[in-house]
Amino acid sequence: MTRLILLSFRLHGALLGAGNRLTQGTGLSSARWQVLSAVARSVQPMPVAWVARDMGLTRQSVQRVADDLEAAGLISFQPNPHHKRAPVLLLTEKGQRAFAAITAKQVPWVNRLAEEAKVGEIETAIDILQMLCRRLETDQSR
Repeated sequence: MTRLILLSFRLHGALLGAGNRLTQGTGLSSARWQVLSAVARSVQPMPVAWVARDMGLTRQSVQRVADDLEAAGLISFQPNPHHKRAPVLLLTEKGQRAFAAITAKQVPWVNRLAEEAKVGEIETAIDILQMLCRRLETDQSR
């Protein structure tokens, strides 16, 4: 398990580096792309706290990135009918264009990464990572 954890640290660093290369020339960093992607892919508008929870990050760190994305005109904060003090995040037209441009670069990249992997192997890896996330989240409450 320790080897898996250490390898996940290495993978995290490699993914951040790859994300920075993919976003080069877009005005986005990996962190901005991650938050923009979370907003773009959500089935319903979410407040910052929900985005942070889904990403496994602190609300404050996601708030800083969301503020940067708003300043760049990529997202907007809109009233939340369920909570007056927690606006929801929505992509602007500019944000939709930026997300589409990055996705156009990301899809071929991710397909190259997956070339030799079998669907069952990927699903097993997802199951293991989800189990570890659940256990780590449970451990935090102890």
